Amino acid sequence: MQLTRPEIVGTFGAVSSSHWIASSCAMRVLERGGNAFDAAVAGGFVLQVVAPHLNGPAGDVAILLHRAGEPGALSVCGQGPVPVAATIDRFRALNLDLVPGTGLLPAVVPGAFDAWMLVLRDYGRLDVVEVLECAMHYAGHGVPVSPRLHETLAAAAGLFRRYWPDSAACFLHHNDIPACDTLLRNPSLAATLSRLTRAASQAGGNRVQRIEAVRRAWSNGFVADAIDRFCRAATAMDVTGREHSALLTGDDISGWSATVEAPQCLHYAGWTVAKCAAWSQGPALLQTLALLDAGEISALDPGGAEFVHRITEAMKLAFADREAWYGDPAGSNVPMDHLLSDAYNRERRELIGEMADNRWRPGAAGAEPVAFDYKAATDRVRENGLLSAYGGGEPTVGEISSPGYLASVAGDTCHIDVVDDAGNMVSATPSGGWLQSSPVIPELGFPLGTRAQMTWLDDALPSRLAPGLRPRTTLTPTLVLDEEDRGYLACGTPGGDQQDQWQVTFLLRHLLHGTGLQEAIEAPAFHSEHWPNSFYPRHASPGKLVVESRFGETVIQDLKRRGHAVEENGPWSEGRLTAIAREPDGRIRAAANPRGGIGYAVGR
Repeated sequence: MQLTRPEIVGTFGAVSSSHWIASSCAMRVLERGGNAFDAAVAGGFVLQVVAPHLNGPAGDVAILLHRAGEPGALSVCGQGPVPVAATIDRFRALNLDLVPGTGLLPAVVPGAFDAWMLVLRDYGRLDVVEVLECAMHYAGHGVPVSPRLHETLAAAAGLFRRYWPDSAACFLHHNDIPACDTLLRNPSLAATLSRLTRAASQAGGNRVQRIEAVRRAWSNGFVADAIDRFCRAATAMDVTGREHSALLTGDDISGWSATVEAPQCLHYAGWTVAKCAAWSQGPALLQTLALLDAGEISALDPGGAEFVHRITEAMKLAFADREAWYGDPAGSNVPMDHLLSDAYNRERRELIGEMADNRWRPGAAGAEPVAFDYKAATDRVRENGLLSAYGGGEPTVGEISSPGYLASVAGDTCHIDVVDDAGNMVSATPSGGWLQSSPVIPELGFPLGTRAQMTWLDDALPSRLAPGLRPRTTLTPTLVLDEEDRGYLACGTPGGDQQDQWQVTFLLRHLLHGTGLQEAIEAPAFHSEHWPNSFYPRHASPGKLVVESRFGETVIQDLKRRGHAVEENGPWSEGRLTAIAREPDGRIRAAANPRGGIGYAVGR
């Protein structure tokens, strides 16, 4: 297979992310004596500036860490909870049966900032001012507008001009849509970052004390105060066609902090795959692997119809279980031991046959699953038009009949992996707080995240809306450990519900078939939309299988024969993966997705 770019090989360190500027800035931190954790934090904040349509300071992040010389992995939860005032009864009183995808009503506690600061404090070694330096620079001096950012701003411009004037003032300078390759500046965000670093400088003391001063300035100081004032005073038009106010308060923000947790793990084919727990969709990847016998999958052509079919059918079962059983473990009894047990997966594996099965089939994991209205999800459709410029899953931009307006612009996600010469590893997926998800807070230069749209207004479901509980996020980084429990691979991808789908295919090709990182990333990819989308309006398409045309006509026709509702997509349309592996001899290999043209791996 002819690759579009080389696989990076070195021994000093490597970064791979969904934006080349973030990769370069994180690598700069490694070169200046930082470790992988310092570099990941620096790159994470740069991503907020260079890709405001994909994540923001008030968004969320899921992080997995491996510390050199220590066995296993750690999970850092940067998913903020639902506000105290956000109850199902409150939403029903507004005549809503779904949480809106945009505006102020679905705002949750911002989680990314505190999670990055926790990683820097406990695992990094550089000062917070140095780590934030690149993000401040690009916020003040501007970032080149990528084609995707331009398309997002073009689609959201009508919404901004008519309903969210503060967003127009921030992102449509002189009320014009920034052209590709022009510089987009955000002086308000630059001022916010500068004020945070001044809090560190004024605090003095050691690096930990300075980081703590920055955390207080965010959660208990001027940032939380500004968000609180804005949420109490503002209303905003959202995708429902009505204006709603926020439920988030400063007390919600000050009462929460990021946490370090044990990851969920599965031993598979001699490897240990680590994911975040069931407050994320991450265990669905583990369930998919558990349903696929490693010996059988190793014998299949990784570009053939049987390979695609087996994975798709396994994912249908795993993601049905996601809907039936996953939620914040603080509010739901998630039977993960049962879901990952050999006995359960042997039984479920028998449900995978020669033909596609497009029924809704969650499993009985020690008890009958809660009834889920799958038909309602299949009946829902994604809207087009001005108000549909919401923060949803995969970005889609297309013209519609209304002159001057564009179809829905969904929020997407970023990813960054970092490995240093000592063997420290980070895999992190930041998202939320997209420029098109919620109006900008003018004092701060960024909008709130709308992750509550991932909750259900149904008391019986584990991923229900409930005060203080985390929405079940789609953010899902991955770490792979070797047989001695040492870090081997960090990988991940943007893509909403597609994240674990693209990753499971990548992992099988790399771990079982021995395909190189870059080749596995560039190989033809696919995804299913059989289960309900995690984003508003939570629609499902039974049996739908989207495949890149590079699979070829023979494979595509075979999949159709098996009963899949195949939709052929462009040759380079699926996947946003990045990955870094560290071999036992110290060699570091890094790769990045060429699709979209801005993801890059760097290293030496």
